[in-house]
Amino acid sequence: MFDRVPDMAAKRAEISPNVVAFRDAGTGRDWTFAEIDRAASGMARGLREAGYAKGDRLAIICLNRAEFFIALFACQKSGVILCPLNWRQPLRELVVTVRPAAPRGILHDALHTRRARALAAASGMVVHEIETDMARWMRLDPSGPAQAVDGDRPWYLLFTSGTTGRPKAVINTARMAWANTVNIGQAVGLTARDATVNYLPLFHTAGINLYTLPAFLTGASTTILPRFDAAALLALLASGQVTQFFGVPAIYQAFSLSPGLDAVDWSRARFGCGGAPLSEPLIRFFAARGARVLNGYGLTESGPTVFLMDAEHAEQKIGSVGRPQMLTEVRLDGVPPGSERAGMAGEVLMRGPNVTPGYYDDPAATAAAIDADGWLHTGDVGRWDADGYFHLVDRMTDMFISGGENVYPAEVERILNDHPSVLEAAVVGVPDDRWGEVGAAFLIARPAAAPDPAELRAWCRDRLAAYKVPKLVNLLDDFPRTPAGKVRKPELRKLLT
Repeated sequence: MFDRVPDMAAKRAEISPNVVAFRDAGTGRDWTFAEIDRAASGMARGLREAGYAKGDRLAIICLNRAEFFIALFACQKSGVILCPLNWRQPLRELVVTVRPAAPRGILHDALHTRRARALAAASGMVVHEIETDMARWMRLDPSGPAQAVDGDRPWYLLFTSGTTGRPKAVINTARMAWANTVNIGQAVGLTARDATVNYLPLFHTAGINLYTLPAFLTGASTTILPRFDAAALLALLASGQVTQFFGVPAIYQAFSLSPGLDAVDWSRARFGCGGAPLSEPLIRFFAARGARVLNGYGLTESGPTVFLMDAEHAEQKIGSVGRPQMLTEVRLDGVPPGSERAGMAGEVLMRGPNVTPGYYDDPAATAAAIDADGWLHTGDVGRWDADGYFHLVDRMTDMFISGGENVYPAEVERILNDHPSVLEAAVVGVPDDRWGEVGAAFLIARPAAAPDPAELRAWCRDRLAAYKVPKLVNLLDDFPRTPAGKVRKPELRKLLT
């Protein structure tokens, strides 16, 4: 399925050339599907003339803008692999992040010039500017007609630290994009008459795939905001310019506190939530205003859409992420077939055309995550209820989600352990009203040392993105441990209750 697919931008331009694909709020320009395809074809030629060959990697660091998607489609046309980078990460972290992919060059906007040049110098990359180099490439004449695309060829990479905190590059393909479009599109009823908004960061699967790329493939229009802006988003919703909206819990929390809340007719659009389930109070808060927010669940490795709640049961099944969608199989490891509705819990396994073929240039990590039968082992524990709706129980790993972003404690612990006053560190996720979860660090000091919590947080902030920095810092004489010496993290969480 989807082994060989049409060039996405070319096919969409063939079907609806004069329809607006993107309304870029940052530049004020509207781009039709034909203009996107034309610019992407020109850029594909520019990449080849600049020496990029099929399989070469090109990093990109920028705020949300139409040119990101032009670059994405240009890479599909040329066979170059796009590597979106997290502009929240400090330079030291970015150097480690790009190492698995070893990009040949980096494309950047004007805002990130200094960081892109520093990263290029540290990692041996050529620097290209969106406003100059890419703009020139987009004006080039395409060379030859559009070609079909290998559905399994790496198209772009999304970086995740993994449960060990070591960077891994998740391969994303055209096959995954089509499968995600089917999964999410059928679930929410996405059509060419819809309009969505792009504001979540483009180094995250949600920024690309919920719902911008499915909207593009369906022929719908997307307004692009440079970044999250509650007032601007509420204004779009109030004007009726958005019919399909996706956010993480922190976004809905911000909306609930915004003075522009009551200017929106919340019944006019469809709303989805991911990254973490939206809490019951917020679900009921928006339901009272006419909005049914549908919780869902998926991973970067699954394209991401796997589960989504249906609107009819959103209020009756609060806490559930719904049912698995059309192109994905799900089973629970250790739960006998036929007994799923008995409420037995097990590790969530997924299989389907939406699942990644693996991690770039990392066969060991790929083999650890995807078994010989193609099942992706998620590391999450879930169960079915008697009506066939799915509930996440817990994470087998220690990863937690803060403001919609994955945080891996092992990564933060390594940074804290590097501090001269810290003997040993352990980090756990704890509930937070604003961000969903935040980090709580527990430390054992070196002899005669007296770590200062504020200084430790500053130490982390210099080396990590802000959402990874522990909000709480606690000093202990020792940690609760297993007989083998491992830290009992559930016991650490109890110390905060």
